[in-house]
Amino acid sequence: MTAQTTASQTPQAGGPEEPVRVNHTARNIIIAVVVIALIAVGVFFGYRATRGTTEAAKGSESNPVKIGVVGATDPQWPEFEKKAKEAGIYVKIVDFQDYTSENPALDSGDLDLNEFQHLLYLANYNEQNNKDLQPIGGTAIYPLGVYSDKVKDIKDIEAGSTVAIPNDETNQARAIGVLKAAGLIELKDKWTAFSTPADIDESKSKVKVTPLKAEQVANSLKDPQIAAGVINNDYVADAGLKPTDAIYQDDAESEEARPYINVFVSRKADVNNETYLKLIKIFQTKDVLDKLQENSGGTAVFADKFSASELQGYLADIQKDAENAK
Repeated sequence: MTAQTTASQTPQAGGPEEPVRVNHTARNIIIAVVVIALIAVGVFFGYRATRGTTEAAKGSESNPVKIGVVGATDPQWPEFEKKAKEAGIYVKIVDFQDYTSENPALDSGDLDLNEFQHLLYLANYNEQNNKDLQPIGGTAIYPLGVYSDKVKDIKDIEAGSTVAIPNDETNQARAIGVLKAAGLIELKDKWTAFSTPADIDESKSKVKVTPLKAEQVANSLKDPQIAAGVINNDYVADAGLKPTDAIYQDDAESEEARPYINVFVSRKADVNNETYLKLIKIFQTKDVLDKLQENSGGTAVFADKFSASELQGYLADIQKDAENAK
């Protein structure tokens, strides 16, 4: 047999013939990178192809609609869960201990919906955080009342009398709206959820207004110089009063009450989600609303007549007022 040799195979003097050692490290690295890339691409497209079939539908038992609330044990929520399940929709009520975390959780996708706030709170959140969360259904309004231990009817308050109102930003503006609706004051311009005592036209108003800390308004009724007071609902019972003791309450369907409609809220992309809108209708059924009324002590005025588009329009108006109030 004829031996074939090349320059690289020429035996070295004084030693046995050695094979040529070629360094393939660079080539092997390139091959490995290409293989890994091909595997990654295959996994990605395989995931994209199967995602729609492997992910359970929203509202199914393994993928319930997550709703953030404050007070998950309130009687309306177990009733709501039961009614939703009867309709074939599973929901998970997620309990929060305060009012600061629910909107960020909804915006990030940790929640699908929340129900804890009124339109004014939502408007302030959107404006302050450059967000666009949207209402998709109303639940209730809790009227703000005027109370007095000196007169039994709002019409009996004498001209020139003094009426106390809460001085915190949200309830102060609402109280001014209540007094305006009651005919006790006039404003220099239209009322908004950001009106202040400086907006009251004192020369045209029947009464004078004095702002106090919300918890002090009820006690001020004992002051002979105070004819009446607008008492925040949180302090009515603490003052030994009942909502039925109010000599006047705002009309839940009035323009001044709109910012205080409590709502279900979704991300903007989900405002037309059929499952979520069906849940709104379920919440607004008599059995659930009866439980809500029970929990409110009979003070709730249901806001189930407002359509999603109406609520979204109200929110836009409130946010415009917020922008103008800056």
